[in-house]
Amino acid sequence: MKIMHKMAALLKSKYLLTLALFLPFISRAQDAAPMAETFRSNGKIYVVVLVICTIFAGIILFLVNLERKIKKLEKNQPK
Repeated sequence: MKIMHKMAALLKSKYLLTLALFLPFISRAQDAAPMAETFRSNGKIYVVVLVICTIFAGIILFLVNLERKIKKLEKNQPK
């Protein structure tokens, strides 16, 4: 068992080391895109944000409705 724990700790440390080495590359990938600058300058970024918020709100409402239906079915199911 001790060997398994040591192997798991070693693998975790290797994954953390790999993540730490690639972190500068990941953070560098967040530069502003020229398309985003164009949307901001034209004021269309608000339309994009509104569409994304509408889609997320639709997904959340769908999931809430689905959860209610599932709870109702589980409640009516005979034991």
